Amino acid sequence: MSVKQISVFLENKPGMLNQMTAELAKSGINMRALSLAETKDFGIARIIADDTLSAMNALKENGFIAALTPVLAFEIPNEAGGLNHLLQTLTDAEVNIEYMYSCLSLRGQSKAVMVFRVTDTEKSESALVSRGLYSLTQEEI
Repeated sequence: MSVKQISVFLENKPGMLNQMTAELAKSGINMRALSLAETKDFGIARIIADDTLSAMNALKENGFIAALTPVLAFEIPNEAGGLNHLLQTLTDAEVNIEYMYSCLSLRGQSKAVMVFRVTDTEKSESALVSRGLYSLTQEEI
């Protein structure tokens, strides 16, 4: 099951990330996962929030350019080789990973959570679940 990720385009200048998080905080939004990628002129903040709709509204009402993207979130064992098992499964399924990042697991320290955008969401999820990996829902992140 895919998870809704918010991608926010930010001008790459001091204070922009702070402005974005301030608006989310004012609206009572908790960021469950955050990744930041940048170029010289702009950045993209990727967020998984506890209330996606409210987060999108707060951002857009305050002039931020934001879009929703479906991503997958899977638990992996928090041990050597845990990520490799997931990556090998996607390699075997011939699925390309566009980007990925990790976040904390709320279900315990023995697990890590990887969030990733792939070229074929359904094929990826099917392959990973068939190899015993656990797909997280929006509420579980």
